[in-house]
Amino acid sequence: MRVITGTARGRRLKELEGMETRPTTDRVKEGLFNILQFDIEGRRVLDLFAGTGQLGIECLSRGAASVVFVDRRSDAVRLIRENLNLTELEENARVISGDSMEFLKGLKEKFDIILLDPPYGTGLVQAAVSHIAGFDILSPYGIIVAEHPVEEAVPALNPPYRLHRTYRYGKIALTVYRRGGNEESGGPVL
Repeated sequence: MRVITGTARGRRLKELEGMETRPTTDRVKEGLFNILQFDIEGRRVLDLFAGTGQLGIECLSRGAASVVFVDRRSDAVRLIRENLNLTELEENARVISGDSMEFLKGLKEKFDIILLDPPYGTGLVQAAVSHIAGFDILSPYGIIVAEHPVEEAVPALNPPYRLHRTYRYGKIALTVYRRGGNEESGGPVL
């Protein structure tokens, strides 16, 4: 598992032991960053269910302003910190140890990009997407990217959120949601 491009390009990241955490495959990761390539620089990113931290670290390497990593496993949190140290990207990172859904409930800040890669078959993609839209924590014109099995249904959302597109990579899908501006929700136009 390596950083694809940016300031930490080629750096090898450490992985978690065992089968509880499933790292994003190289093919899916490459697809994800092809989708986001022009939307990362200077953005605030949330890497929910962060695991090894590889997705958020890739964003930092590509110029994201900041990344918040959230994972409930203490060994994952330790590993994320180690990987940030290895890539020398810890300055603009915040690592949170705790339940991702509880984190969303107490959140007071907004993000430009939210990356979701929860354990498969748990219903957490659907719950997280619904919570994000319900608490409206995505900035105007922000993006959510959710990784999930192809056969797993994802929710449709009400404006200003919309399901933009689903990309398929074998048995894995990346679903992209986009948030419109405040004019769509009846809020003030900035």
